[in-house]
Amino acid sequence: MRTIKSQSGVAAVEMALLLGPLLLLAFGVTELGRAVYQYNTLAKAVRDGARYLSQYEPGNANRANEARSLVVCGATVCGDRKPLVSGMLPSYVKVHDRISDPLSYNLQSTTRGTVNLVRVEVTGFTFRSLMPGFVPNVQFAPIHTTMVQVL
Repeated sequence: MRTIKSQSGVAAVEMALLLGPLLLLAFGVTELGRAVYQYNTLAKAVRDGARYLSQYEPGNANRANEARSLVVCGATVCGDRKPLVSGMLPSYVKVHDRISDPLSYNLQSTTRGTVNLVRVEVTGFTFRSLMPGFVPNVQFAPIHTTMVQVL
């Protein structure tokens, strides 16, 4: 018959065996949450940039730069503001309209009048994991929004 003395230390061994997988699971869930948060933030920022551009005439370089700033830092002029998502740069933001990309976003005549398509996208952004040993860095697929601008 076994006694309590022969069971001493079993809980410590079980804890040691389970601690590694539990930590890996905890870090993985945390990093997945951070990745989803960053993706969602960028998707909303891209939508705001496209909405902003749809209010102005196509081809205006100043407005395009303001839209890039809106996507990067949440304001039309970044100044000393931090990016909405760490690692986000204005070079990741592309703006397309009938002036910058006439083959894809040319004017169309519709019942609503003359239409300009405005597209803002983020390409090449990489999610940087805080613990790359547990969760690797991931490059997001292009995040884009296209809106209609009635001229």
